[in-house]
Amino acid sequence: MSYEIIEKLKKEIADYKDETKFDHIGLVTEVGDGIAKIAGLSKALSQELLTIETKKGEVAAIAFNLEENFVGVVILGEAQSVKVGDRVHQTGKVVSIKVGPELLGRVVDPLGNSLDGKGAIFVDKDKPKDYPLERSAPSVVARESVNTPLHTGIKAVDAMIPIGRGQRELIIGDRQTGKTAIALDTIINQRQEASDKRQGVICIYVAVGQKNSKVAKLVKTLEEKDALRYSIIVSAPASSPASVQYLAPFAGCAIGEFFMDHGQDALVVYDDLSKHADAYRQLSLLLRRPPGREAYPGDIFYLHARLLERAAKLNKELGGGSLTALPIIETQLGDVSAYIPTNVISITDGQIYLESDLFYKGLRPAINAGLSVSRVGSSAQTKAMKKVAGKLRLELAQFRELQAFVQFASDLDENTKKQIGRGQRLTEILKQVDNEPIPFEKQVLIIYMATNGYLDDVKVEEVRSICDKMIDKVEKLYEDILKKIKETGQMDEETEAKLKSCLEEVRGV
Repeated sequence: MSYEIIEKLKKEIADYKDETKFDHIGLVTEVGDGIAKIAGLSKALSQELLTIETKKGEVAAIAFNLEENFVGVVILGEAQSVKVGDRVHQTGKVVSIKVGPELLGRVVDPLGNSLDGKGAIFVDKDKPKDYPLERSAPSVVARESVNTPLHTGIKAVDAMIPIGRGQRELIIGDRQTGKTAIALDTIINQRQEASDKRQGVICIYVAVGQKNSKVAKLVKTLEEKDALRYSIIVSAPASSPASVQYLAPFAGCAIGEFFMDHGQDALVVYDDLSKHADAYRQLSLLLRRPPGREAYPGDIFYLHARLLERAAKLNKELGGGSLTALPIIETQLGDVSAYIPTNVISITDGQIYLESDLFYKGLRPAINAGLSVSRVGSSAQTKAMKKVAGKLRLELAQFRELQAFVQFASDLDENTKKQIGRGQRLTEILKQVDNEPIPFEKQVLIIYMATNGYLDDVKVEEVRSICDKMIDKVEKLYEDILKKIKETGQMDEETEAKLKSCLEEVRGV
């Protein structure tokens, strides 16, 4: 009898299925400054999204520090409502943002919430995708070499420091030297780059730790220039918590990746990564991570490296889309040897260096052509620009050398005087007004005129006005020349001969 009972019990145990699911629940043991310590979440993963149950509702948080007895989390929502003793649940997800073409023309926060007062971004009929803020960069096999130019509309950049689609070009300089202006001109210039045949570049501007007034002014400028329709602004202003500022560049990058994955070209501007590094430093120190150089945590290099490495030009099999990154770094008194500037310089494919001295001398944009470099270089330039720009860089370099030498010389020979005069005129033509990018074909024409002596007999102070008049006349009388340069991207012998004869004619008028 007892044997039968034992066998029956064995069978029951073997067939038993536990239908109950165990949920790992943690408790808040410490909270303050937007950071919390959670006990009991031993299965939490790094960067996992957690939900904290508060009296006011659920609040999102990210698992940052995974320690033996507790998890250090960064609170994303209303940190004031989180109290000691609140229950915490795992979600099994990472932080993500809803993406889709509906974002165009909108201002959003890093979590995808609308900030422009225009209502909901996605309605029921839309099916937005969730893109994770942190994602692996495309592999070497998935990439293609950078070969298509991204015209900025700024003569000094397009001629001497060309940017290609899929490149990472750093804009670096002191505060108030025109860093944002270069990025803004690049965004505005994409309007004229788009044509019936070619899709324009989608632009994402990420404002980290900026004043709300600056972001509002930027949105207004883009609206006036008809550039907001293909732009997206991700804003994490100075008033927002450090956790939101930390997420902003990753949110902008995720939005850009959506367009890149759909075969389009996207540009993302990070304004600026110095403030992003400060926000990350704040989070790290609050989480009691050991400080390193300049009190930044040891992984600050990895933080920016994994962000900027996501910029790429995908190969044809993957749709041929691209994501170009223009990170901005603010230096203190031109010190490029500080920790964050040297970090980002070593990650990027070149830098546009803006100098305060040039800015105060009235050279705007205040680009130091000697210290600025593009490591992708002329492979991201059209043949027409390559033809005229090589001469420009060389003559400017010679002029800078002579300028330094001339200060100590009393009398100069005719040849030196001529070179200095040419250099002064070249410097003059590179000056440009903010928010007025110049189409690439007109840039080619202006540089051609300056490097081939058509402006040598013009007074230095009159160079820009005479140059504008000549361009207007060429545009009205010989429109086909500019049209051919724009469409083919080349200046063949026939076009050059036509251009020479028309410039002689226009100069004589």
